[in-house]
Amino acid sequence: MHRPANPTLLMLRREFGPMFHLAVPVVFSELGWMTMAIVDTVMVGRLGAAAIGVVGLGGAIFYAVALFGLGILLGLDTLVAQAFGAGDIDRCHRALRQGLYLAVLATPVIMAVCWLVPPFFPSWGINPAVATRVAPFLRALSCGTLPLLAYAAFRRYLQATGHTGPVTFAMISANLINVFGNWILVYGHLGMHALGPTGSGWSTAISRTYLAVVLGFFIWYFDREKGAGLFHEAPRFEWPLFKELVKLGAPSAGQISLEVGAFSMATVLAGRLTPAALAAHQIVLNCASFTFMVPLGVSSAAAVRVGHAVGRREWDVARRAGWIAVGLGAAFMTCTAILFVTAPRWLLSLFSADPQTVAVGVALLAVAALFQVFDAAQVVSTGALRGLGITRTPMLANFFGYWVFGLPAGYWLCFRRGWGLLGLWWGLSAGLIAIAVFLLLVWARESRSVAANAGAPAAAAHMINIQSP
Repeated sequence: MHRPANPTLLMLRREFGPMFHLAVPVVFSELGWMTMAIVDTVMVGRLGAAAIGVVGLGGAIFYAVALFGLGILLGLDTLVAQAFGAGDIDRCHRALRQGLYLAVLATPVIMAVCWLVPPFFPSWGINPAVATRVAPFLRALSCGTLPLLAYAAFRRYLQATGHTGPVTFAMISANLINVFGNWILVYGHLGMHALGPTGSGWSTAISRTYLAVVLGFFIWYFDREKGAGLFHEAPRFEWPLFKELVKLGAPSAGQISLEVGAFSMATVLAGRLTPAALAAHQIVLNCASFTFMVPLGVSSAAAVRVGHAVGRREWDVARRAGWIAVGLGAAFMTCTAILFVTAPRWLLSLFSADPQTVAVGVALLAVAALFQVFDAAQVVSTGALRGLGITRTPMLANFFGYWVFGLPAGYWLCFRRGWGLLGLWWGLSAGLIAIAVFLLLVWARESRSVAANAGAPAAAAHMINIQSP
């Protein structure tokens, strides 16, 4: 006798396919993004632990500043996805234009901070072998700021309108350019002067320029094919829509800046230890950040799928999309946690052969394995909430979890209790786990309210905005 299929299971299967289809290319794009940083670390690895520390510390400082601008552009996920779900293509175009204005306005601020920070290194207690070489690397890296922000705006627009293939293509090809650029500029091939770590900064800046140009071309191409009108009028500055982008994106910027800033601060604190400890910290942070790119990509897909459902007023679909995304992210990070525990020396050997660096790195990978699943839970929940238009709560969670609890605990364990770098990582791990549990509870509450069509004030508010001219 044929048994009828479970309606809930059928609905989950119906949502899993579109979520997976969107998440896979976005995940590959995130992995490609992180690969660029790992390539920089690997390419300078032959120059010694101090060179790895230069790239790690300089990159940490740049991202701590630049990610605020990148974070505001995350507001495009909500604006474009919900507008696209509602069939309002003109609003998608207008949101993209405001994102580009934001990129232009943020660039000089970010570059100025990056150029002004290095003189403070001696007062921070940064190891002199690293501090003296960070400034030129940081200046070179910051020259790619405007292309980086333009790329971010283009990417958010393409993902939210269902064009993920160009983003993946651009990132993979940019990584090849970055490898070639590192080979030329770091070691001085093809007649170029060997620039060491600074050459790595220039190579990354060039690769980011390429990314912006390629995605800009694809947007122009798709618009021409469909006659959608993106380039049929002057790119007007619209203060109400710009303000809405900032209102949505600023909490996201605060959230991501607080999170990355916490690990950047941990890198600065690790810089007070030995070069080997700093190198181990940077290598394990690269490993954890690389695996994090998968749930981060799933998080972006969750924001888009939830945003589309909100735009169509399909509240049950929005809730299912978020939970499926959380499950995907957690499943992947369970596998990476097993890898970190079972093959730590093999992973570390890809970056360094220094015995001291490897010894410290093995212990750090064990801590990283502990928080992998929680890392997935917190970032995917954040993306799903962003799809609803809720961005302030994740920001507050990251502030209290990392800066009020995690970092102070890590500092105390590292420098007061004598646990060294391991203590710093234990403190950050505890903060991350607390954030993940809290945000999962928030998503469960908000998504249940949306599914029952009895709440979701943020989503309802944004639906009103979408319908307005």
